[in-house]
Amino acid sequence: MSKIKQVKARQVLDSNGRPVVEVDILTESGAMGRAGASTGTSVGTNESYVLRDRKDNFWGGLSVFKAVENVEKVIGPALIGMEVQEQQGIDRRMIELDGTRYKTNLGGNAIYAVSCAAAYAAAAENHRHIYQNVAKKPIEYIMSPSANVINGGTYNGKTMPWQEFMVLPYGMKDVNESIRMIVEIFYRLGDVLKKYNNGKAAMGNYSGWGAPSDDPYEVMEILSDTVAELGYTKNIVYAFDCASSEYYDEAQGLYRWRGQMVDRDYIIGQLAGLADKYPVAFIEDALWEEDFEGFALASKKINSVIIGDDFICTSMDRAKKAVEMGAARGMIFKPNQAGTITEAIETATYMMDQGLLVVPSSRAGGTLDSPEKELGLALGVWAVKTGAPREGSRVHGFNFLMHSAEELQVPMTNVMELPIFAHLQKK
Repeated sequence: MSKIKQVKARQVLDSNGRPVVEVDILTESGAMGRAGASTGTSVGTNESYVLRDRKDNFWGGLSVFKAVENVEKVIGPALIGMEVQEQQGIDRRMIELDGTRYKTNLGGNAIYAVSCAAAYAAAAENHRHIYQNVAKKPIEYIMSPSANVINGGTYNGKTMPWQEFMVLPYGMKDVNESIRMIVEIFYRLGDVLKKYNNGKAAMGNYSGWGAPSDDPYEVMEILSDTVAELGYTKNIVYAFDCASSEYYDEAQGLYRWRGQMVDRDYIIGQLAGLADKYPVAFIEDALWEEDFEGFALASKKINSVIIGDDFICTSMDRAKKAVEMGAARGMIFKPNQAGTITEAIETATYMMDQGLLVVPSSRAGGTLDSPEKELGLALGVWAVKTGAPREGSRVHGFNFLMHSAEELQVPMTNVMELPIFAHLQKK
């Protein structure tokens, strides 16, 4: 083991061109870890705080120089001399230094960048990948990729409230075959959608294709027909990211839906109908992030696995409440939401110990060194969100899976064999 010798920080840009904190940790043995603090475009209320400078005419208000200063003047000096392999000790020290639930004093982005840099430095010292350094037992399989191929938003005057329509391959042992199917579906969709947009398919807000309709049934018909044209119907299931807090009106307690305001029962009904018609593996953020009772109702009425992203925010307290209420059967795993790798792993482990679904996902416009996929592989999760096969940060996720499969020589998970997806086996 080697001790931390130096902690340096700077502002760099994420893959959307937004300023982020980047940290280097150097050890006495000469190992170095470098990582930036990914953050999302759609940010949940209960995520660790992203400290920005908020100067209107300077980097558009998004600069993070105060967070950089906190790393170099507060966090770094407190970590010098600590063993770099002691991830929990490093993270607990930063949590104590900040002293707040959402890391508002020092900045969740400052703390998270240091946490990731420490993990990279520890792995480098052992000449390993992070997933090899974190794994407690041999890795037996590669996560099954799921990819958003159609995105919500406003296109051609129509607004689809739900954020993502995803495909999830199954039945293959080689992850390369799954990725091939995803890419081929994505390419074909581009051709199919041209007729909905005067000969050019709209690019979506999250690198998929823009939704051609504000009706999810029409979107799913187009998607499933495209899958069928390619002959992949027997090897593809679907998933939705509703991101429901984004179209919820708290003042009215209603959802904005196709030009009208509707209640949660209507949204649950829409999702239940789709899950009865199509094999839907999981649905994230089906309702507003604070509606625990609504999530419990959705879990009972919808024939799919209801999981939380903004709803749980990779936080142990929210995960426990959701599980105890029967409000969620899984979560999206985004370590920056928790603020440290230690807290994120503890929450994921809690969910997995109960046989629930944990799905690592990068942030929209995140950094290439964000380690959620590596951590998911180390933990043995079943599926991962890789994004659409377009742009560097998303493609990086696909390449990571292919590299890992080659290095580890292990098969891909088959989601149809997993107890959590028993509902799919009946379709």
